[in-house]
Amino acid sequence: MRRDALLDSYLKRLRMPTVARDYPKVAEGAGKENKSYETFLLALLESEVQTREGNAVKKRIANAGFPRIKEIAEYDFTQLPGLKKQKILQLTQCDYLQKQENVVFMGNHGTGKSHLAIALGVEACRKGHRVSYFTAASLTHQLLEARSEKKLLRLEKQIDKSPLLIVDELGYVPLTQEGAQLLFGILAQRYERASVIITTNLEFSEWIKLFSDEKLTAALLDRLTHRCQVFLMNGESYRFKSSQKRMKEAYSAQSTPL
Repeated sequence: MRRDALLDSYLKRLRMPTVARDYPKVAEGAGKENKSYETFLLALLESEVQTREGNAVKKRIANAGFPRIKEIAEYDFTQLPGLKKQKILQLTQCDYLQKQENVVFMGNHGTGKSHLAIALGVEACRKGHRVSYFTAASLTHQLLEARSEKKLLRLEKQIDKSPLLIVDELGYVPLTQEGAQLLFGILAQRYERASVIITTNLEFSEWIKLFSDEKLTAALLDRLTHRCQVFLMNGESYRFKSSQKRMKEAYSAQSTPL
């Protein structure tokens, strides 16, 4: 077997496709620039590592279950002057995950709570953390379904593997008593063990409407807020203002004479 064919065979067996793809070009460049063997090897391995890390990030983002991808840079902080931008940006470093802290985005409908929650989830994936995203309604539904199929423990273990759980839109859909109890169990068992990001349109004092049990609600809030950053996001709907702006621009374009 020729030397290049043997090298390709070894790299395939070692599962190093990037090295197999790049080594002819890197070898040629190293020869022209008279680089050392160590420099040549380092360049190849760096390329392989970067490719693997990039693929791992893509896989974590795909497995998280985000309904769409959002970025912090896309959020218009000028729409909510009271929102502490610097604290949001600090969260992108994911130190809160190391401390098992929670984050709650609380406020009116359409102010970008889900945008920020998803964007932070994406950043966590990029930092190497596994993330699980659910709306409160879908998580509750899956928990109830898993219990009826005697697969609840399996689902709970699956969620427990994620250092970050995102529960979006808490309060938008009423919960059944059974669903509220199961959701409480998921959130309570993460206390001081893993982080949760929650978006909600309800103030803490209104959560009893969801869980319909004063003691259950108090116990959940006690655990959730022990180590928690709360961001109040009250203001005119971010989406509504964006929609109005687009409509005005479209109207102006149609009204402009040729």
